[in-house]
Amino acid sequence: MREAKIIRSHQREFDCAFVDTKEEIKATALGNLVKKGETLVVGDHVMVDEISETGEYVIKKALERKNEIFRILVRESKKKVTASNCDYLIILSSVHKPRFKRGIIDRFLVRAYQWGLEPIVVFNKMDKYNEDEMCIEYEVERLKHLGVDCFETSALNPDYECRYLDKGLKEFKEKLKDSTAIFVGQSGVGKSQTITALSDGKIELKTKKVGKAGKGSHTTTWSEIVDFGDFYLIDSPGIRSFSLDDIDPEELIQYFPDLQKVAVNCEFSNCNHLPENRGCEFYTDAYDVETDEGLIYHSRLESYLLFCDEISETPFWKKKKKYK
Repeated sequence: MREAKIIRSHQREFDCAFVDTKEEIKATALGNLVKKGETLVVGDHVMVDEISETGEYVIKKALERKNEIFRILVRESKKKVTASNCDYLIILSSVHKPRFKRGIIDRFLVRAYQWGLEPIVVFNKMDKYNEDEMCIEYEVERLKHLGVDCFETSALNPDYECRYLDKGLKEFKEKLKDSTAIFVGQSGVGKSQTITALSDGKIELKTKKVGKAGKGSHTTTWSEIVDFGDFYLIDSPGIRSFSLDDIDPEELIQYFPDLQKVAVNCEFSNCNHLPENRGCEFYTDAYDVETDEGLIYHSRLESYLLFCDEISETPFWKKKKKYK
């Protein structure tokens, strides 16, 4: 048997690439590997065997996943895994049409920490950057506070020269070397164009024209791994929802690791970190909003409180029982 990586799925038949040679084959999964409600996904490492009589390949064993990219189907009380074994979550953001939205980055950061991935933030359309609309220096400093690597690009202009971060498309490629990463971002930010730029124009994913509202429409409806030689990328249009409704409000703080380190010093363990709370560490002099560091913490706290309020509208115990 040989180890292979699933790069494309078709129910019980999968396109795989041998780990040692990257040779692509088609393989059929044994019945016990595709149970009702479960299946193999792109990124899975499997052991395949060749049937000598026919030359066909069969997937006989699925290896343990190091992580899973998933979304919760709340109505069905079910976890739907869409990919596995990723290293990075690439959060692609636009600085121009659609306008920059800090809250969406914070939402995807929650998912990155939940899925066990290192987040990377890429600011795209930087050739259209307008300092009156956003402050790139502040946003980068805010993310640097979390240890998040940031890059600036203009996907439609691969020759764009960095002006603010000194880390562009070239450095982005180097960061991705020997890894598997997944792209996420709101519609219209340029995921497909960025993927094309990373491939030096060799790989092109079709998108529909951006409409009046500034939202592009992704025409791909599958999830697959694209081999870039030195690294793999997963383009997964299935990950579209920005909702965090499947997360228990009491557990949300753990997906804000920077805030969690502060929250342990609150006087009361059930502190909900609102301004009127007595003994809340966030409202001490150490995190004064008049300081640069305090302002960053409170900008993150603002997102946390917004998300917490959002997912608390319906008491968690009233939602579906524990997800499978």
